[in-house]
Amino acid sequence: MTKERAIRKDETVPASSLAELQIVTSSAARNLTLAHTERSLLGFELPAAVRFYQQMMLIRLVEERLLDLFSQGLLFGTTHTSIGQEANAVGVINALDRDRDIVWSNHRCHGHFIAYSGEVEGLIAEIMGRVTGICGGRGGSQHLCFRNFHSNGIQGGIAPVAVGSALARKDEGAVAVVFLGDGTMGEGAVYESLNLASVFAAPVVFVIEDNEIAQTTPKHLTVSGSIVARAEPFGVRTFAYDGNDPIAIYELAQEAVGYVRAESRPCWLYLRTERIGPHSKGDDTRPAERLEQARARDPIPPMRRRVANADEIDAYCLNVVDRAVESAAAAALARG
Repeated sequence: MTKERAIRKDETVPASSLAELQIVTSSAARNLTLAHTERSLLGFELPAAVRFYQQMMLIRLVEERLLDLFSQGLLFGTTHTSIGQEANAVGVINALDRDRDIVWSNHRCHGHFIAYSGEVEGLIAEIMGRVTGICGGRGGSQHLCFRNFHSNGIQGGIAPVAVGSALARKDEGAVAVVFLGDGTMGEGAVYESLNLASVFAAPVVFVIEDNEIAQTTPKHLTVSGSIVARAEPFGVRTFAYDGNDPIAIYELAQEAVGYVRAESRPCWLYLRTERIGPHSKGDDTRPAERLEQARARDPIPPMRRRVANADEIDAYCLNVVDRAVESAAAAALARG
């Protein structure tokens, strides 16, 4: 039996709309473009600074709302936010070719997904367990599958899958991007994947989001040596940046992706970042001083100062989130 999922009848309707839905086959859903969604929510027509700020605010407001919905008992499963890491998602994803590149994300995937798709309504409905979710309300945020975007909560487990997909799509000029954290640096699959990617010349960008804490364990208790230097023994080129400027990350990611695509070789893209929020809802054991240090690196305030119409963008993004939650709450719960 062909699997079905709910999507919008009119593909030109923005994701925040309460448009009429119909059921179509999953194969038809994969063939739909997101032209209008990308133009409006992702701000493709805007200058880079404005576009990146809009995407970052959209991610921030979605995740803050998810935490609020969780506290009300309105979400199914858990939820891991990337509050404070929005610049990474925006910078890296905007350097990709969304039509052919493949994204492999992890448990902290909301920012990556929104920057990739602009599907705010579909994401919120998915985590609320509604049939209008991007996976019919059955996967939650840790099991997203939408166009060329996939997420999985198994730490390091997506690395070998990323290598395999890169090899499978290599002749199409596609690049696979896999998001990992400092907490995955003890996983053998990561190094096996680096080795195979180098030996087989797989076009993979290994993105390391180092927020210096694995759930509640500080990095110095779990990681020995330099994360930046981890790929060198495998003959894999490294790109590194310690900062939260999305434009700088975008430029570095463009260089990294361009290298991988042109040379058909893997690379290691290290990004030093901060997780401002808890690991998952309320489990944050960091001392107050450490949390203040993390908040001081929040990427949104500096970007806000670079945008003349920030208030207008904030209001627009808030309206998108409000309508997405309203639409999701009105949809039927997923069954089975």
